[in-house]
Amino acid sequence: MSKIALVTGSNRGIGLELCTQLKQRGFDVIATCRQSSPALDALGVEVIDNVEVSDLKSLASLVSKLASRRVDWLINNAGIADGIAMDALDERAIASCKRMFEVNSLGPLLATQALLGNLGESSKVGIITSRMGSVADNDSGGSYGYRMSKAAVNAAGKSLAIDLKPRGIAVGILHPGWVRTDMTGHSGLIDTDESAAGLLARMDELNLDNTGSFWHTNGELLPW
Repeated sequence: MSKIALVTGSNRGIGLELCTQLKQRGFDVIATCRQSSPALDALGVEVIDNVEVSDLKSLASLVSKLASRRVDWLINNAGIADGIAMDALDERAIASCKRMFEVNSLGPLLATQALLGNLGESSKVGIITSRMGSVADNDSGGSYGYRMSKAAVNAAGKSLAIDLKPRGIAVGILHPGWVRTDMTGHSGLIDTDESAAGLLARMDELNLDNTGSFWHTNGELLPW
């Protein structure tokens, strides 16, 4: 029987590539997103759109559609980015910071909580974060809202790892690398296929002994 993987933010970029590679591995893929894309529709996986990870009603609708299906791998990939400098903290920037916190920080926590009934012993949860959420690794400053939102989800992921360990569920906190996507303006160092392959390798290695670890897609352990 095939394992089931659910990926949020699946309509493009890293999420789309994760779904592609998971399907190639033989997983039954459930791709969730706010709005699907032609590329995702063409992939031949189950697509559930109108999913907003920061909205409780939307997540409740997702859970209803899943019914009692078990989810073996939950990959919380949905996220947004907006670079905000110290001298640009105006009303627009404040609204953007709040939105990034809702999606990047609360989103993975709320989605994981909503899907707890579908997760079981030996299930795995991946949270796609960023090393920009590392305090120790910050040597360039700036990007206030994005850095803060990713630091917050890193903290949430660590707490989830502790709280879910008694249930036999491991949690990985995963940096995808600097990837050439729409989010980065295609200015990254690696392509989505390399990033996704590394992320899935980290999911393979994830277990109850290393749960709560903060990994680079290349396998390097990152500082907090």
